[in-house]
Amino acid sequence: MKRGVISCLIILAAVLTSCDVYEDLYPCPKGVSLRFVYDYNMEYADAFSRQVDCLTLYIYDEDGNYVGTRTETGEVLQDESYRMTIDLEEGNYRFVAYGGLECDEHSFSVTGEPDEGSLLADLGVMMHHDNLMSDDRLHDLFYGVVDVKVEGEMYRDVTLPMMKNTNSIRVVLQQADTEAAPLDIEDFEIRITDDNTLMGHDNSVISNGTVTYLPWTQGDGTVVGGSEGGTVVSVAQAEFSTSRLVTENEPYLTVYSRLRQETVASIPLVRYLLLLKSERYADMEDQEYLDRESEWSVIFLLNDYTWHDVEIRINDWTVRLNDASF
Repeated sequence: MKRGVISCLIILAAVLTSCDVYEDLYPCPKGVSLRFVYDYNMEYADAFSRQVDCLTLYIYDEDGNYVGTRTETGEVLQDESYRMTIDLEEGNYRFVAYGGLECDEHSFSVTGEPDEGSLLADLGVMMHHDNLMSDDRLHDLFYGVVDVKVEGEMYRDVTLPMMKNTNSIRVVLQQADTEAAPLDIEDFEIRITDDNTLMGHDNSVISNGTVTYLPWTQGDGTVVGGSEGGTVVSVAQAEFSTSRLVTENEPYLTVYSRLRQETVASIPLVRYLLLLKSERYADMEDQEYLDRESEWSVIFLLNDYTWHDVEIRINDWTVRLNDASF
């Protein structure tokens, strides 16, 4: 190789590896390399790559002015090594991320797509509903925020933690008297009411009218005990999909008997769910518990269509209440 060619290669290598000397000719990249993590769950394990299938990132400066939007969809999000690289000038920024907005089957939308002149305070997310009624299985929504300072050269590694804003609530009605007539789900109307369809830029739930959640799936049948000649138990079930549960609200779970034309049960849902918080989580705030847990099961034991007992289960934890009044 000729000496002149070797000299040129040495100079080029110096340019690419020493931005301080040659920054006028080859500016160094500057910004952030974002890693997204969803470990704000009861397992404390990162499930981002398994549960988030589309991603939207809104960028604001330190004065709350809109800077830009980045989106990502597809299989790339299933890669645990995925990073979102963003070029930015020096300064302080706030990143607000949502998982679930860009998917084809999304159940939430921003109240107004940010553009030039938009402010952070204007950002909000609304759940889709039909005149404050919802019987859909909601596409999961995730939220996260992080403040970042960009300075110096090269990309800064930043982790953006996310949390889940949607819940699955399964309600089971069980006949306590095995000799009684089997339960028919069509004899009941089960609903959840809450005011939680609108969330602000800080993920706070903003009053926007009481929505009625109806089951997105329901059915009935029998359960037979494991031993030979085991007891046959009649059950009916309904599954709900709801937006974020917060301690400031008082959603109600109501079971109405069409057969008897009377309310079988009506309970303050959040207060009941918080009864399930184990002592090992005694130091955990109530709101954190509601946000970390997203799969709930509520079992009502009925005695000839009358509220006899209530049993609430979350994973391995159970509480039984004979007096459900508050």
